[in-house]
Amino acid sequence: MPKTITFKGQPLVLAGRNIKEGFSAPDFQVTAQDLKPVTLGEFAGKIKILTSFPSLDTPVCDLQVKEFNKRATGLDSEVVVIGISKDLPFAQKRFCETFEIKNVAVVSDYKTSSFGINYGLLIKELNLLARSVLIVDKNNIVRYLQLVPELTQAPDYEAVLKKLSEVIKNPALSIEAGLPSHCQPCEGGTPPLPKDKAERLLAGYRGWQLVADKKITKEFKFKDFIEAKYFLDLVAIIAEEQAHHPNITIIYNKVKVTLTTHAIGGLSENDFIMARLIDELGG
Repeated sequence: MPKTITFKGQPLVLAGRNIKEGFSAPDFQVTAQDLKPVTLGEFAGKIKILTSFPSLDTPVCDLQVKEFNKRATGLDSEVVVIGISKDLPFAQKRFCETFEIKNVAVVSDYKTSSFGINYGLLIKELNLLARSVLIVDKNNIVRYLQLVPELTQAPDYEAVLKKLSEVIKNPALSIEAGLPSHCQPCEGGTPPLPKDKAERLLAGYRGWQLVADKKITKEFKFKDFIEAKYFLDLVAIIAEEQAHHPNITIIYNKVKVTLTTHAIGGLSENDFIMARLIDELGG
């Protein structure tokens, strides 16, 4: 997925993870119009259309939600449409009531940019979401991803519906097993990974180093302190969601990340899951 889009021809950088078709869809936490948290898991067993946009106060975004609301009336009952922006829930509620938006669940990413970071759709310069449409199947596999390259343009609705019809016919793909996509609770008494397994896993990770057979560490370098701090903040959001927290130090333009599982006094698969997620942030 490209890491840049344009706004009236001017380039903008997208921050966050690098999501691709055929991969597991990351969970996220956004806020409903009643201020309750909403996660991807709440739509289990459904085919999800996730459509993101910068703000309901712009004409293209306004029409995007209205168009999906209209087209959703003819969709199969196993399909749910979720609209996501960083508008405040109060503004979203007012919009939906004013225009009778009943077929799109419009939610807000205003708190932590969880959706934007996990899907690589957070516009760094604006702190808004890029315009996109994703289709996530019943097994939470990303089956389709449309990133609109110019922020002022509308999505290709016909392309979305064409792909959706294919997904409805085959609503649940499986993917090759590997490390889990999310860190798992790790209790004391669980043995740490043996050195040989840790080394085999580490072979697939660029720049990470094994330390005393108990930790892995990597240093990320940026243009300046502000860029380094921005990366640290992204890592902090992901770490909190994963409930697996690295040791992080920042010295001007350098961020050093160290991962270990304290509960078992060594390395677990969680450390390698976190390392992969941190690398996906593009540092």
